[in-house]
Amino acid sequence: MELFLDIVYFTIGLILIVKGADWLTDGAARIAHRFGIPTLVIGLTIVAIGTSAPEFVVSMLGAIHKSPDIAIGNVVGSNIFNILGMIGCTAMISPILLTRNNVLRDLPIMTLAVSMLLVLLADNLFDEGTSNTLSRGDGLILMGLFIMFMYYTVWLATKEKKRNRLTESGAEDDELEQKLSAQTKGNVIGKAALLFLVGLACLIGGGELMVDGASGIARSLGVSDAIIALTIVSIGTSAPELATSITAARKGDNAMAIGNVVGSVVFNALLILGASALVYPLPMSGITYVDMLVQVGAALMFWFIGFRGTKRYVITRMEGFVMVLLQVAYYAYLIVMQNA
Repeated sequence: MELFLDIVYFTIGLILIVKGADWLTDGAARIAHRFGIPTLVIGLTIVAIGTSAPEFVVSMLGAIHKSPDIAIGNVVGSNIFNILGMIGCTAMISPILLTRNNVLRDLPIMTLAVSMLLVLLADNLFDEGTSNTLSRGDGLILMGLFIMFMYYTVWLATKEKKRNRLTESGAEDDELEQKLSAQTKGNVIGKAALLFLVGLACLIGGGELMVDGASGIARSLGVSDAIIALTIVSIGTSAPELATSITAARKGDNAMAIGNVVGSVVFNALLILGASALVYPLPMSGITYVDMLVQVGAALMFWFIGFRGTKRYVITRMEGFVMVLLQVAYYAYLIVMQNA
């Protein structure tokens, strides 16, 4: 009976988190439009952070409740699933065509972010006798890198938009933005604020239920919080990104599929764990070097598959299938090690 209730709590929490992230993002975007904040900035900040809100809430609450395995495992598991599971499934639906910028800029940044996380957590490799902990100082470093990443991203997007203004498509984009802005200004600010607050409440309440449910499931099944966080929790919190990437793949929007994954992984590694570590230092107890190396290895594999192209950079259906198999193999490894 207790296990059933924990599953119910986890499921309700997941639903509230997904819907809450959607409502919060929508409300925040409307408010930003109402006060004249450019659509470009909204897309790169509010919407991007909104898709990572489930991971942020779960990891932050894990830190507040002093459950580091939930906080770290959620991020590491989500990153592995985003790269292997999500890109793999997306490529199986439709081969993903990468751009030169994806291969030479975006994927290296993503790989650097997860590698930096590994370096900051591997304290005992540099100083024997110390425990592997993501300290508040490490959190500040990650937050600093995230701010630099956001500044660089906004700068590049602004530069690209100025270039597009000289083209017909750029003029159409400006006209569309003006129409959207005019429509948004007709909305009542109170409705947008209410949507934002309801979304925030759902995120917080859903996060509490999900963390409590996940810990309860772990206790009932006799597994660690780390295993639950690396599997069930991480897949659940990645649901918005998975839906977005699959939809983008069906529509042939490769830029959306790739950008969604790269942005999510960077946000998870730098912003979410950086902020969580500032709240409470996170010791790497249940999370192992294997989990961290799988995360870095997945990023390197994604980069290599794209980079090895000749005339064009593409991830084929077969390569996507292999990535999904590796994701399944990783979960099988976790189960075997848990029962060992």
